[in-house]
Amino acid sequence: MGGIGAVAEPLVVVALLIGGTWINRDFNPGRRRPINLRRISDKNVKGRLGTRDYDGVLEEDLEARTMSPSLLVAQEPKWRTRRLGIGGRETYVTTPNTRRFKGYVLSRLLERFPFLVECWYWALIYWVYQLGRAATAVWIVEGTVHVARKHALEVIAAEERLHIFWELSIQKFFMQNQFIMIWIKRTYSFIHIPGSIAFLIFLFYYTNTRNRLDEAQLDKDFGETKGSPAGPRLYESRRRTMAFCNLLAFIIFTAWPCMPPRLLSADTSQGETGKLARRYGFVDTVHGPGGEGSIWTDNRFTKKFVAMPSLHFGYSLLIGLTVATIPLNRAHASTTSMVLPLMNRSHPSLAPKITIPSWRRLLCVAVGFFYPALILVAILATANHFILDAVAGSIVCAAAWYGNDVLLNLLVVEDWFLWVVRIHKPESYAVEAEEGDERFVMKVVCKMRMSG
Repeated sequence: MGGIGAVAEPLVVVALLIGGTWINRDFNPGRRRPINLRRISDKNVKGRLGTRDYDGVLEEDLEARTMSPSLLVAQEPKWRTRRLGIGGRETYVTTPNTRRFKGYVLSRLLERFPFLVECWYWALIYWVYQLGRAATAVWIVEGTVHVARKHALEVIAAEERLHIFWELSIQKFFMQNQFIMIWIKRTYSFIHIPGSIAFLIFLFYYTNTRNRLDEAQLDKDFGETKGSPAGPRLYESRRRTMAFCNLLAFIIFTAWPCMPPRLLSADTSQGETGKLARRYGFVDTVHGPGGEGSIWTDNRFTKKFVAMPSLHFGYSLLIGLTVATIPLNRAHASTTSMVLPLMNRSHPSLAPKITIPSWRRLLCVAVGFFYPALILVAILATANHFILDAVAGSIVCAAAWYGNDVLLNLLVVEDWFLWVVRIHKPESYAVEAEEGDERFVMKVVCKMRMSG
């Protein structure tokens, strides 16, 4: 299985990326992509100029500006303003405006296949993370092994004090059924990366590609979302969350290496510490004889002491929570209600009622619960992580979920990189009005009122 996996796994990932690029292709590149005017109207444009002709004529002018590459190059400013912020402090810097390159060949290719940008992001995040792990793996010294073992034993001691040291019982339970254990091993080895990519493809389609369909949505601005009640900002936030998870995890396991349970039994060191590590009797079901090792984990540059935190579980929790809470079309909302039993029997019409979720929401919740539960069983039954590793993965996921906006500061670097290679990255349909856009809107609206 390992030989087949060495070829099949990269092919699956490549097939997913190619399929995601094709599924999310743009059938009509270059059409009008409306600017979200909500922030502008909340500031000063609407207050000073009123709302007359705001939607109709302005959108026509924006369409003409976007549809004409020659006009676009002539009207686009050379610079744009980016906000840098962290810890409540913010400042503004000037970066190149790459919209002048919209007519270039590569820019038009990306507009036709916008998911290529996501492939680039995924490859960049993945390889930066893997190269970091490889570097730390090469730099491992004998002292690191002892420290990692010591930390693993400290985790076990902490779980024993909390009465949650269940890993051995869980592994023994599943090892009684070899058929189930085989699929658990395959789940651990082969689902993490392809599953994460498949999730990004689905979320991009749901939040970006479906917004091109003419499906009305309630309480949404035009350009904020069409066809899907979830806008592109949801996708971008989850993508940043995954990247931030990688960064936080890399910092933690570099500063605090921890040996996974499966390596404790392989410890050959002498002394009481080595004897204690081997005494637990964890079985390496993935990398040992008859294992289902993955090309992503079975290579000489993979750092072995990265049990804490568990990114397998952190990613799965992120995916599960996103699927379970993803906005659904209000047209598909459940209208079925049920009267609570034994409540206000004398006046049934006044009895409290509960609304039963629609089958779509129930399916989302079921998938959102099942996926992280499956990954949790896999990481414990294969002895690749402790329970507290999963807890740490949850904390990292939560921190990245709420703090991923810090990665927006890297847009400054991206602007300069795209300017050097002369490429304009396609914009999502939900484009926040930037300072340059606001000046353009002010100019257009003033011109319309003066001519009217």
